[in-house]
Amino acid sequence: MTHSRRQKIESMLQDEPDDIFLRYSLALLMEADGEWEAAIDVLQELARNTPPYVPAYQMAAQHLVKYGKPDDARRALREGIEEARRQNLSHAAGEMAELLVSIGDS
Repeated sequence: MTHSRRQKIESMLQDEPDDIFLRYSLALLMEADGEWEAAIDVLQELARNTPPYVPAYQMAAQHLVKYGKPDDARRALREGIEEARRQNLSHAAGEMAELLVSIGDS
């Protein structure tokens, strides 16, 4: 089922390559298919967009923790919290701060 959804999203991205939600969805499906490094790359690219896509920071951090890269996750969360505050997304900043605390802010 994931493969079919992924094919649909990839097809839609051919017509709309800059669609943030489609790219975010593709990253989630890539991770589900075991392509976690490529998924993190897509999420980090979304975080570097103008404006940065704030949910990508948290999702990248969750994947980084899952795959044993807590230092990279902390960095993504710190950057994400700053960006969320710049964009006045206090709820997102709070969620990322909670995740940061849960993995240890060292």
